[in-house]
Amino acid sequence: MGGGTPPDNGLTWAIVAIFCCWPFAIPAIINATKVNDLWNRGDQAGAMQAQAQAKKFTKLAFILGSIAIGLYIIFWIIWAFVIGAAATTSTYSY
Repeated sequence: MGGGTPPDNGLTWAIVAIFCCWPFAIPAIINATKVNDLWNRGDQAGAMQAQAQAKKFTKLAFILGSIAIGLYIIFWIIWAFVIGAAATTSTYSY
């Protein structure tokens, strides 16, 4: 049996990461859910490895999600300027 308290599994952050970049958040959740079970079975090394994998995928989800959201915002700002510039420069001649 495992002794002591298991390491923080980071499950909450992995679940929140779903809203940033779900392809990386899913492996984070899977690894985070393994931590306590592995620890209780006495596999401390496996629990620590699962925790490290969960942290890695959670960080990737947040970083890539933040980059994607930032690029999305920049795209729409540029799009608004292009449309605004086109609307003010168009002239109608009858």
